[in-house]
Amino acid sequence: MITTAATEPAQAAPPILRYALVGAATAALLFVAFYLYTIAQPLFGAIVLALAMGFALVFGARRFYAARFIFPGIAAVLIFIAFPVLYTIYIGFTNYSSFNLLSYDRTVAILTSRGSVDRATEQPFAVAAEGDLFRIWLPDAGLLSDPVDLSGPAEAALSPAGPPTDLLERRAAVQLRAGLGQLTLIAPDGTLLQNAGLRTFGSVTPDFVQTGPDELTGADGTILTADHSRGFFVDTAGQTVPPGWRVNIGWDNFARVFQSEGIREPMLSVFAWTFFFAAASVVATFAVGLTLAVILQWEHLRFKAVYRILLILPYAVPAFISILVFKGLFNQNFGEINLILNALFGIEPRWFTDGTLARTMVLIVNTWLGYPYMMLLAMGFLQAVPADHKKAAALEGASSVRVFFTITLPQIIPPFLPLLIASFAFNFNNLVLIFLLTRGLPDIPGTVIPAGQTDILASFTYRLAFDNAGQQFGLAGAITLLIFLVVAVISYANFVAMRRAADKRSGRA
Repeated sequence: MITTAATEPAQAAPPILRYALVGAATAALLFVAFYLYTIAQPLFGAIVLALAMGFALVFGARRFYAARFIFPGIAAVLIFIAFPVLYTIYIGFTNYSSFNLLSYDRTVAILTSRGSVDRATEQPFAVAAEGDLFRIWLPDAGLLSDPVDLSGPAEAALSPAGPPTDLLERRAAVQLRAGLGQLTLIAPDGTLLQNAGLRTFGSVTPDFVQTGPDELTGADGTILTADHSRGFFVDTAGQTVPPGWRVNIGWDNFARVFQSEGIREPMLSVFAWTFFFAAASVVATFAVGLTLAVILQWEHLRFKAVYRILLILPYAVPAFISILVFKGLFNQNFGEINLILNALFGIEPRWFTDGTLARTMVLIVNTWLGYPYMMLLAMGFLQAVPADHKKAAALEGASSVRVFFTITLPQIIPPFLPLLIASFAFNFNNLVLIFLLTRGLPDIPGTVIPAGQTDILASFTYRLAFDNAGQQFGLAGAITLLIFLVVAVISYANFVAMRRAADKRSGRA
């Protein structure tokens, strides 16, 4: 009781310093959230706002203070994993692309800001400084503007005058181009002159004028109507006028994937190759690594340490360097591999232009990069196999090959299985190898989207979103969601298979 009474005041005392630090950090996060909102980044502002609220709640409220140890991890998972996944899925339901990057208001502003310069009124100009203000001098017309501040939109009247004496150099005038672009000069006859380039002012006729909430009228009488289902202005003939704006289009991207032959067929080809590539890479690296590990375990082998170092070297060299080296070795015209094959057999395989050879090359390089990891693991697992079992089988007359396949291999497969599944998942998304070695080439003929015969799903989606002229982020987001669902099903099936195998082993035990 004495101990309880002595500790109660200390527990009840408010931790003033902690509250002050939490308040300062929360205030800083709120300021960052407000700043992001003011620069037209409301989504990121909302994320920082949620982070500030969670931080204040966890570290400021005694009821949730115990969660302070897991809060950073949970926040990192939500911000850097969950949010990108959900945002990518959301993009898959929009028309987001290189032609639909803007908001509706920004699209209207760009279309109405375009104009045609009347060459008859276009003339050179110079800028004269007058304290903190500036005057525009048109030497051809002998006109000088009133003093004007070039910090924002402004108008200035022109009047006949002689040339000013304090004209700025062209370089200094170019630095004022932002303000000059928002300046309108009013000539004595009422003509409006605007900045038509770095060197001239002239009369600019807008290409389009907004004549209604969703209507633009062109200088030639063309009427554009906003089509919010597609995110474009369209003319009377139904032709779209870029740029467009981003809108939700529902399941249209998914319908394109399944209904368009130019998308469906290459995607199925890439999907099948991805599975084959991942599975073949696992089998090849496992077989080569295990074979080398068995050889290195041979007790009569001399210079084992030297062989181990040499065989582990591919694992020590950064993968991107090895990939670029192999890209040079397989060069069709000057690569050492073709030079050797031509000297010995008179052949020069077209590694980068023939689809089958390109895929074979990818598997060869990936096997080279992956076998050291499997070899290191196998060397450890082989040492864990009881020697008595192998000796007993040998005494029964079993050959070394039979001993390996009936005793050694069954005992190292169970601990190897999770690592093989992890290797399959890694190669399923091995973007770096494809991107650096072949960039997915050669292309699959007859497609309406960029797709190559060595593309895996990751590189295929990357090229679709970032590596072509018409970047289709929405379609790439839809395909990413489909890939996510497929990988989730595969992962769940692997989990179920592993659990059933473990249950069978425990039942036999």
